[in-house]
Amino acid sequence: MDGRVARTTVTSFRIVDALRDRDAVGVTELADELSLGKGTVHKHLNTLHEMEYVVKERGKYRLSLGFLGLGASVRTRMPIYRVIQQPLENLAESTGEAASVLIPEHTSGIYLARVTTGTEPPAELYEGKRVPLTATAAGKAILAYLPADERDRILDESGLPKLTDNTITDRETMLEELQTIHDDRTAHDRGELEADRHCVASPITDADNTAIAAVSVSGPAERMREKSIRQDFPSILGSTATSIKNRVANEQSKRQASADPNR
Repeated sequence: MDGRVARTTVTSFRIVDALRDRDAVGVTELADELSLGKGTVHKHLNTLHEMEYVVKERGKYRLSLGFLGLGASVRTRMPIYRVIQQPLENLAESTGEAASVLIPEHTSGIYLARVTTGTEPPAELYEGKRVPLTATAAGKAILAYLPADERDRILDESGLPKLTDNTITDRETMLEELQTIHDDRTAHDRGELEADRHCVASPITDADNTAIAAVSVSGPAERMREKSIRQDFPSILGSTATSIKNRVANEQSKRQASADPNR
């Protein structure tokens, strides 16, 4: 481990990550899962409880909603988040499928916002969910529009994890697909993140044509295949991506103007 990294902080966040997808868990179970001493786990949980980031109920622990407040505070300060709700609602309404915006962070993608429909079956995707860029249509759309050195760094650090039998795990195959996505400005995920789910995405780029996010629609595989015959997903997504790009530029201009009253 890098000598500049605080080991105690790493341990705390390992515990936070272990709690993330659970209702509540006891000290012994956490200690066994993380290969840590019960005393160590208990001390970290007590600290997190004191800071109100963990709740203790009947001797078990779960994350508090304090993390929701942190994420919401960060998100509302992002220019793109301020302008995507209406385009996403329009996209979901016109396609009848879930519409999402994914942003890159470190070597992963995070769902910044999602608008679902009443016809969507239960899915493991939610706002704030972190996913591999290489296993999602939106993630691949982002990778295809990043500078080559940045894209290569992400692939080097994250690898190409296999999530389903359809996930691309060969680097050369991935690079070929990214070139096709760049040429078409449309990406597809055919059961690569979830085996029974298909997704189509377009990149949202800045003035330099570098990806800052991607917009997508997704749904059950069979239904998406049927709809792709009747609906021009690439055109619909391309228009939505352009709309969001223009809205972000306008939002940034407003912020710059308010920050510089003499402008």
